[in-house]
Amino acid sequence: MSKVPGWLGRVGAGLTRMGEQLDERRKEAAAGEALPGESPAAESVPPPPDYAPAIAAKPDPVAAIPWGIRVAAEAGWRLLVLAGTLWVLMRVISAVQLVVLAFVAALLVTAMLQPTVARLRRFGLPRGLATAVTAILGFVIMGLVGWFVVWQVMENLDNLSDRVRDGIEELKRWLLDSPFHVTESQINDIAENLSETIGTNTEEITSAGLQGVTVMVEVLTGILLAMFSTLFLLHDGKRIWQWTLRLVPAQARDGVAGAGPRAWRTLTAYVRGTVLVALIDAIFIGLGIWFLDVPMAVPLAVFIFLFAFIPLVGAVISGALAVVVGLVTQGVFTALMVLIVVLAVQQIEGHVLQPFILGRAVRVHPLAVVLSVAAGGLIAGIGGAVVAVPLVAVTNTVVGYLRAYSQEQALRRLPEPHGATALDTAPVPPPAASAGTEPEPEAAP
Repeated sequence: MSKVPGWLGRVGAGLTRMGEQLDERRKEAAAGEALPGESPAAESVPPPPDYAPAIAAKPDPVAAIPWGIRVAAEAGWRLLVLAGTLWVLMRVISAVQLVVLAFVAALLVTAMLQPTVARLRRFGLPRGLATAVTAILGFVIMGLVGWFVVWQVMENLDNLSDRVRDGIEELKRWLLDSPFHVTESQINDIAENLSETIGTNTEEITSAGLQGVTVMVEVLTGILLAMFSTLFLLHDGKRIWQWTLRLVPAQARDGVAGAGPRAWRTLTAYVRGTVLVALIDAIFIGLGIWFLDVPMAVPLAVFIFLFAFIPLVGAVISGALAVVVGLVTQGVFTALMVLIVVLAVQQIEGHVLQPFILGRAVRVHPLAVVLSVAAGGLIAGIGGAVVAVPLVAVTNTVVGYLRAYSQEQALRRLPEPHGATALDTAPVPPPAASAGTEPEPEAAP
């Protein structure tokens, strides 16, 4: 009976081994044969032969795009965002164009009058009194100039109309005697067509007159806004600037705070230099016109002064106006002499006065001047053409300062040099001077 438990234990162990073997065979069969609806296991796929070509794995789609195209795409969508923002900004500015132009005009007038306020403050006047005195004197002088121009035009209007009529008759005689074979009937036909055109377009002329009344109302409104804005800018300009700085993010506040005064100095230099150059142009061209006995010499000189604030285009328009008045009133020879005077003064202005008076403070390339004046004229008319160049000059100053400021901040973030690097970057002391001798001065750059 003692042998029975041992035999039963051996039988149980054998059955256990047989179960394990059956489980292993079942797993091998499940791995080798594919079930219905399933793909065969990876272990059952035979390896490719040695002579088969290697098939590279497909790369990531982002890595498959060339680097240049990815850079262009990244820059492209950012440019689209900037263009959309600029378009929205221009739409907003066009909707409130009168307010924007009035405020910009106030900035220009403030840049011209602010040095006077500072000078009166140094003399001991309170800020309010200095602002009031400067603003009143400035507005009175501008009003007197405008009134003088209107008065001179009205006084010489009858004389000018007679001179224009005589000039037209002289031009008619010249055309009849010219080699162009113009007959009197052709001249009369042109005059009749012109009168018929004026008669048939009476309604359009009337509507244009009504639009002119609307424009005059808008101009007066803009002048009042500019006057009030100038008063507040002269009196509270510093506090307005400090309040504006609080709207700037803290990370960019230091850079903007440094760029603001430099931009204001550029604007002040531009306005004062332009006023001085325009005054010189008006005086010398006006004297030349007066010596040539051209009527309305003083109003023409004032027009030359005002149009000088429009770079390039204003000089052409005012000079052409003076030449036309000389042509219709005094003849071809006088017109040629006026043209010579205008060209001579403008050449002196462009090559001597502007580089000497404006200097490097507002140096802008002539191509940038032409493009900015054209863009400003297309966007906002004459007002846009006037403010285009100072805007470009101020932008150039701000961008240059911010670039230098960012480079300086980047250099400050670099770790301090040590070891051999510190020896390379350390300043080298000048050689010691011998007794009784002075060190030689360094050469100017």
